[in-house]
Amino acid sequence: MLEALALASGALTLSNPNPRVGCVITDSTGRVLGRGHTQRAGGPHAEVVALRNAAALGHRVTGATAWVTLEPCSHHGRTGPCCDALISAGVGKVVASLVDPNPLVAGAGFERLRAAGIEVEVGSGASQSRELNLGFFSRMTRKTPWVRMKIAASLDGKTALENGASQWITGEAARADGHAWRARADAVLTGIGTVLEDDPRLDVRLVDAVRQPDLVVVDSRLETPLGARLFAPARRLSIYFAVPDAQRQSALEAGGATLVHMPGPGGKVDLAAMLRDLARREVGELHLEAGTKLNGSFVREGLVDEFLLYLAPMLLGQGRDMAAFGPLADLDQALALQITAVDRVGPDLRILARAPGRDEF
Repeated sequence: MLEALALASGALTLSNPNPRVGCVITDSTGRVLGRGHTQRAGGPHAEVVALRNAAALGHRVTGATAWVTLEPCSHHGRTGPCCDALISAGVGKVVASLVDPNPLVAGAGFERLRAAGIEVEVGSGASQSRELNLGFFSRMTRKTPWVRMKIAASLDGKTALENGASQWITGEAARADGHAWRARADAVLTGIGTVLEDDPRLDVRLVDAVRQPDLVVVDSRLETPLGARLFAPARRLSIYFAVPDAQRQSALEAGGATLVHMPGPGGKVDLAAMLRDLARREVGELHLEAGTKLNGSFVREGLVDEFLLYLAPMLLGQGRDMAAFGPLADLDQALALQITAVDRVGPDLRILARAPGRDEF
């Protein structure tokens, strides 16, 4: 199962919006017959890749054990049911980490395997597999993405000088690491303030990527410039807005953007409703890179599940904060976080922290 989990990690930036799944097939002595992980959406799932690998190596899998990090699917989606492939191959046992949270599966795959006389065991590697697929589980269970807010700041918590200068606070290694986190997301989200001030591309460039995440912009009044670098061929761009403007809508749609009217109080985009809509559009892992105002709105509304913080060994004094919310009247009102990892990335620190209970779904 450890090898299957390692294989699943190989699908981290590949299989979206499908879960990251690995599969290892062994004989009764523990000898590996085949292995594989889920491919790009529309391609074969881990079980099929492993079966094909075994066949290519000349191995028969009759009576073999398939170790898989998620319940084999039982429905026709972009591909056929994996449980049927295992049944047809004649495996004798399936050891799986977790029940698939997809309502179209949700135990039906195990039932079909057992009905075919295949022994099923569930639980090995459950926590590791779930961690690899928090976005998928969040989308299926909570009907909202797993929201990860990425921030690069100085040790005194400033993301830019008062005049907006921020390139570069963190070093090259931290920037490349940030791109790796972008690459694993289904979508990257930013706000119109960042678009107007920085004209970012927000794509994956500093690490190898076989796919680019979708891009989402919160633009209440449709101020996105038609010449913004966000517009790129073969990349899906969605703009959520609150105040209609037929002329601007037509122009942005002609430029390739998908416009979504999502009005909330005060002429702003309804962020919670937007997240639910993104989940319906198969966004499970959402990477948020925005400015202090939009960050503050997400924090204030309790919409952030995890913080990805890069802290550079410098002090900026007065400058722009990580997230503009508050002021708070009491320390008890502070957003308490649980630090899950602290690592050195080049000269900088990378901190991962979660809001308590956010991963309990």
